[in-house]
Amino acid sequence: MRDFRAGAREFFVSGKPGPKTAPAKEAARPRVIELRAAGHSIDEIAEALAAEGTPLNRTGIAEVIAAEGMPRMWRRPDAERGGPAREIQPRAEALDFTSRPDRAETRLAGLLLAIPDLIALGVPDLVAAAGYPSTPKIPAISYVLSLLALKLTSTRRVSHVYDIAADPGAALLAGLTALPKATALTTYSYRLQHARQAAFLAALDKAALAAGLADGEALNLDFHAVMHWGDDPVLEKHYVPRRSQRTRSVLTFFAEDAGTHTLLYANADLSKASQNREVIAFADHWQQVTGRDPALLIFDSKLTTQAVLAELDDRKIGFITLRARHPGVTKDLAALPASAWTSMTLGRAGNKTRRVKVHDDPAAQLSAYPRPIRQLAVTGLGHDQPTLLITNRTQIPARQVIQSYARRMNIEQRLAEAIQAFSLDALAGTVPLNLDLDVVLSVLAHTICAALRRRLPGYATATPDTLQRRFLSTGGIILNRGPDIIVRLNRRTYSPVLRQASLPETITVPWWEGRTLRYQYA
Repeated sequence: MRDFRAGAREFFVSGKPGPKTAPAKEAARPRVIELRAAGHSIDEIAEALAAEGTPLNRTGIAEVIAAEGMPRMWRRPDAERGGPAREIQPRAEALDFTSRPDRAETRLAGLLLAIPDLIALGVPDLVAAAGYPSTPKIPAISYVLSLLALKLTSTRRVSHVYDIAADPGAALLAGLTALPKATALTTYSYRLQHARQAAFLAALDKAALAAGLADGEALNLDFHAVMHWGDDPVLEKHYVPRRSQRTRSVLTFFAEDAGTHTLLYANADLSKASQNREVIAFADHWQQVTGRDPALLIFDSKLTTQAVLAELDDRKIGFITLRARHPGVTKDLAALPASAWTSMTLGRAGNKTRRVKVHDDPAAQLSAYPRPIRQLAVTGLGHDQPTLLITNRTQIPARQVIQSYARRMNIEQRLAEAIQAFSLDALAGTVPLNLDLDVVLSVLAHTICAALRRRLPGYATATPDTLQRRFLSTGGIILNRGPDIIVRLNRRTYSPVLRQASLPETITVPWWEGRTLRYQYA
């Protein structure tokens, strides 16, 4: 204001800031118009101008074209543009090992590190138990392994299958000459009803429990809304945390073993009308898997209703969840004397501790719950008002209840890992894929990674994206030695870990016509 009053500065100047002339653009204008009139794209024009010594960036070229009123031009095929033609993808069909070359280079030799655990979990038997169909050219196990290869390589969408389809390592994993095209994978996924995914998960959970990948003592549950990026008005609106708003999305449900942090269950066949009872559906699933109801379920207050909580209690299923802080409840807690609160020390990450105060009420009343219920009010967790936990397990110590619910956040970490490593939030894109199948494949990929990291010394807590980056994406050479397939992995920084890994020396692969697999390290 001082400079303005003194006449030293003018704030109200008409026109846009920045340079008023563009000599490079003006010099290239006639040539841009000439090339565009001849049918060349912006990229081709940019290349021609650079070769002629009058370079202009794509933005400048687009501005010249728009100023002349010329319409946009769709991208032409590579052959018409004068560039190299896109390589024709081989036809996907069952692999004939007798015609396979003796030596093939691959950038995904590490993907074959998953085969021992695929066999240990009995994935071929799981596919058979689910009744997944085959086609005349491709067996069901090959379809499932083709889709699993996309997950384990962090391929964002099924439409990007071309990026790895012709790679010998990815094709060998599935026992095919090449991975099927996007259209074939999409069409196959929509042949599968939800009952097949449920049967597959039931068999997978039995295998995970038998292999020690889960103990089933406590299970964390959560919803996750996958935002849809296309135009589909049929979808319902759900709250999407990454957007902090309700928008068109697909609601999915996940369950995690609280002890081992392994994902065990997923369902995308949900609607607003059925989401409150999904916890009952999961309890029925667990009863089918183990022959008994879950011992303890831990979930957020928005997962279900108080009436469904009563159903869980009737079935003797333990639960721990949150209760909303209603004004009347917080007022009653504020009126309690200091003697009603018990001081307690809770452990935190990094050998740290937190001092809290707890009021344990064994006979709290809920508006729609038919009987008294245990309520723990906890202060000192960083909130202005006490955090309210409710549980139907009266014998569990208060400290264990609080810490068990605190560890429920682990399932959110598992979902973050699935988003990062398995592109969970890219499911509902413009290229359709059966989401119910895709979330089940995310559970399978997470289970395979959990099994693989147990074989790698020092990687017991590694996340799936770390395993993908350091091991599954390792290149190498595939040697065909008749009944033996040798995978020679390239030397990398992490090769010493593979040398010490508890991988079998030889393993017979059922979908390779009984051939054996051996690993070598360069």
